[in-house]
Amino acid sequence: MIINTDVLIVGAGASGLMAACFVKGKSVTVVDRNEKPGKKLYITGKGRCNVTNDCSPSDFLNNVVNNSKFLFSSLYGFSPQDTIDFLEKSGVKTKTERGNRVFPCSDKSSDVIKALYRTAVDNGVVFRFNERVVRTYKNDLGFTVLSDDNEYRCKYLMIACGGKSYPATGSTGDGYVFAEKFGHRVISPKPSLVPLGLKQDVSALAGLSLKNVSVSIVCGGRTYSQFGEMLFTHDGVSGPSILRLSAYINREPLPMELYIDLKPALDEETLDKRIASDFAESGSKQLKNSLDRLLPKAMVMPVIVGSGVSGEKKANAITKAERLELVRAVKNLKYDINCFGSFENAVVTSGGVDTKELSPKTMESKLVENLYFIGEVTDVDALTGGFNIQIALSTAYAAASAVTNDSKAG
Repeated sequence: MIINTDVLIVGAGASGLMAACFVKGKSVTVVDRNEKPGKKLYITGKGRCNVTNDCSPSDFLNNVVNNSKFLFSSLYGFSPQDTIDFLEKSGVKTKTERGNRVFPCSDKSSDVIKALYRTAVDNGVVFRFNERVVRTYKNDLGFTVLSDDNEYRCKYLMIACGGKSYPATGSTGDGYVFAEKFGHRVISPKPSLVPLGLKQDVSALAGLSLKNVSVSIVCGGRTYSQFGEMLFTHDGVSGPSILRLSAYINREPLPMELYIDLKPALDEETLDKRIASDFAESGSKQLKNSLDRLLPKAMVMPVIVGSGVSGEKKANAITKAERLELVRAVKNLKYDINCFGSFENAVVTSGGVDTKELSPKTMESKLVENLYFIGEVTDVDALTGGFNIQIALSTAYAAASAVTNDSKAG
């Protein structure tokens, strides 16, 4: 069946729903391969939907890892406060938690999805679910978009079908294929905000959470560091600090080195005095039984192994030189990173449609008139904390405003 519409939006995720809410004065159709809207939004924030981060635009941009300058116009055009105001007007009250993270008061992501969907439907938007777009092209009359069921003809085409993270929600990289067909360059997609795999066997540490530690990764001649919480898994490391670090290093070649400072609040001299005091009290205890007050029990042997000192040696027989090796191991416990987590467990995709080929004010293609790319399909990504959803909303609003104000509609 041939269906004519002014605007066709491919994808009913955060950016597609948002664009559908704000295109005015034109007929809009949204096509999505899933059976319902916002399937990925539904699982964000562990089902609570960390919808934005209530910080200043400058602080926000400091949390954008790739192409923050490109995002300047759209973020100022639709800010985190605009998102909060929009949700409040749509009947979704919000609350701000630690780190300026904003959630619906209900702690239900479904409330955010319903608000977006309801607003779009009230504006006359037509949604067509369980349809996968398989081909897009343009001629002198506009765009033709073929799904597995219908043929759509439109003046404006918005690609909002996400990246490759959480492919079970429908994000399988279709948008990159469409972009390349239109002549766009796609920066190789990488999983971001993911756990990291280690060369060493850390299965004995699985489930151990370390708080208030400093974690650094050395790669490409640079050092990236984060402070906070991390977690050991059966084959590597995860947790907030690790996920944040993965966003900075996912485009660098493996292998790379990971260093953990288990006592960042203590300099080496102070730590040495603390260890010497503990050893004085331990007396003839073996080293492996003399660090329990300093370190989590599970971390004692990894530190001892890292120091090169025998765990069987008695505490009161440890030399100053050996004690300094222990200090260095506590402050620089080294592991080798040999793999990244997969797209299946990536919070977001790093990479996508090259922003150099898009207008930062409108998200319109510089190569193809009336073609727009919004949300995760573009090469813009950020840290955790509501930033990535806000990017989707801001870029969608920019595109929707451009289409609304365009006088070329036919």
